Amino acid sequence: MNLDENIRLCKKGNREAQKELYNHYAPLLFGICRRYLKNDSDAEDVFLSGMFKIFDNIKKFKGEGSFEGWMKRIMVNECLMHIRKFKKLNMVVEWSQIDNAEDPIVFGKLAEEEIKSLILDLPEGYRTVFNLYVVEGYKHREIAELLGISINTSKSQLILARKKLREFIKKKDLGSRYEGFV
Repeated sequence: MNLDENIRLCKKGNREAQKELYNHYAPLLFGICRRYLKNDSDAEDVFLSGMFKIFDNIKKFKGEGSFEGWMKRIMVNECLMHIRKFKKLNMVVEWSQIDNAEDPIVFGKLAEEEIKSLILDLPEGYRTVFNLYVVEGYKHREIAELLGISINTSKSQLILARKKLREFIKKKDLGSRYEGFV
């Protein structure tokens, strides 16, 4: 069945359509949860909560824009709510540690799993801002509003996340896989 038909049936509460939608999008949406939440158990809880919210609110999806994007936004918001509720985001601006504000981070030949592992090793605040900015494509103004922080704090967290990722790559001796990175 095509996506539009699947969504239409899900809006009517059709369990088979819901199962098909779940099976198709579960890997993508769970992957989002794993990027934000280091603990597998937390990621699973947030994923299930997000899926419930998707099915509970699917009638509100008007077909404007991407359905996948709509679901991703719900899942990201669920992750952020969990982080705010159960974690303390250490969003401290350490200006003395910021030396190169616009040094782009490039992963070169690093494997996808290595990159995910490095990102998961970031402190919670760095990881959250990095994911929102680099992976999800949010702007600093949007990140600031979502997390209740200043735009400058968002920018500094991103800079510090990039710096920390470079340190991880050097420490794990992965830099040789991308000669221009370190």
